[in-house]
Amino acid sequence: MLIFVVSVGGNVRHYLILLKLYDFSWFGKMKEMYEARNSEFIYDAATWSVTPAMKEAYDSNGYILVRNMLTKAEVEKVKRAVDDDQGIQARAYSRDDGKSRRSRVSLWNHPGDDITGRLARMQRVAGTMEQLMGGDEVYHYHSKLMMKDAHTGGRHVWHQDYGYWYNNGCLYPDMASVFIPVDDCTRENSCLQVLRGSHRLGRIDHSRIGEQLGADPERVEQAQKVLEHIYVEMKAGDILFFHCNLLHTSDQNSSDNRRWVFIVAFNKRSNNPYKQHHHPQYTPMTKVADSALLQCDGSEPLGGKWFIKLQDDISIKDRVH
Repeated sequence: MLIFVVSVGGNVRHYLILLKLYDFSWFGKMKEMYEARNSEFIYDAATWSVTPAMKEAYDSNGYILVRNMLTKAEVEKVKRAVDDDQGIQARAYSRDDGKSRRSRVSLWNHPGDDITGRLARMQRVAGTMEQLMGGDEVYHYHSKLMMKDAHTGGRHVWHQDYGYWYNNGCLYPDMASVFIPVDDCTRENSCLQVLRGSHRLGRIDHSRIGEQLGADPERVEQAQKVLEHIYVEMKAGDILFFHCNLLHTSDQNSSDNRRWVFIVAFNKRSNNPYKQHHHPQYTPMTKVADSALLQCDGSEPLGGKWFIKLQDDISIKDRVH
């Protein structure tokens, strides 16, 4: 009889190799339990679909992390697109973090048909998020490029995305975000941090901190006592899908390496905001095949994306800390 002892921090790829060699059904169940508990999965283009284990992990923990979801060629194509000073970066503005640092952000409301628009609308991104959110139709709420430059990038205080979006007339927290690193995200250059399962706390009151909204510090402090604090270190090519009520934060970037990420927010059609604001109400979104990203040649125009500026953001106005 063969017995395999695998630590919780073991390499998942080893699980797969052993499973193929010995085909132990219990080993497959063990792998599924590990993935669901840690909300961490590995992308396989040949077999990819949202499984019950993924949905369970998303519902229980508030997020799933999928490794290697973009190829190196896809990552390089996105990186070249956002590095263009005449394109998306030209529309950037900065936000004060309340601690004398600023991060730059470029934010737009419609995906468009350029490289970033196809990335947002591809089945691998929009389709996966739609299934994790229950399968009802979703639409593109907004996208943004978050730029924390080396030595200067500001922090993002503990918050829930719905802490902002609640103020925009979205009745339900039927919203979510897809976090796509352009650069590797490590603890040193301020990777995302989350409180596992904090989405189940419901919406927490938010108030203004610098030019951001922060969750009630007393509630955050108490939540940190009972929920696991996770540093979500990611490679460019990994993708994080997370619920709009998941508490998350990131530190200032004092390292030698920049930390740029592309974030796509989705809302359910059934959760159409009841009032007009600086993000779109329901707008039908056409998903594209996963191959569409590499078919871009980089010359696609940025027209129709509806870029916004800091002063347009009504969700943080008149909410003084």
